[in-house]
Amino acid sequence: MAKDTKKSKKPAATDNGNTQPSGDDANTARQIVVHAQYIKDLSFENPNAPHVLIEGANQPDVEITVNVGAQLLGDNQYEVTLNMAAKATANDTALFLVDLTYAGLVSPQGTPKDEINALIMIEAPRLLFPFARAIISDCTRDGGFMPLNIQPVDFVAVYQHNLAQQAAAQTSN
Repeated sequence: MAKDTKKSKKPAATDNGNTQPSGDDANTARQIVVHAQYIKDLSFENPNAPHVLIEGANQPDVEITVNVGAQLLGDNQYEVTLNMAAKATANDTALFLVDLTYAGLVSPQGTPKDEINALIMIEAPRLLFPFARAIISDCTRDGGFMPLNIQPVDFVAVYQHNLAQQAAAQTSN
């Protein structure tokens, strides 16, 4: 009886000059560390209460604005601010106004200098957003209205819009 002596061999690795890390290695090297997050400013106005609460309002029109800012604090640590504002009206009557500035202290780790701005202005607000959204939802509910559930924000589009505005401002000067 003959034994099967075939061995499974993996093809030998060849070096063709391409020394880029695999996708997993590249992604694990870049990260953003959140040191703290906090409410920097919060305002809720219910200007027509109790009138609008007694009568009940029609379906409100809600206008939401989102802005992102960042400031280098030193030692590769940034304060990222996410400003979210919502204004609800029904029949030209203001129902509520809420304005929140939610901030986080973050540090980019393993990120090339030319990619730090995008990481800070896209990924940091993406991490802060669920907490800010919950605060606004709680404020509107505690103000006597249905909780306002803000849909997720495309922070890549916000970042690109801000870059386009900065470029337009520079060309106009």
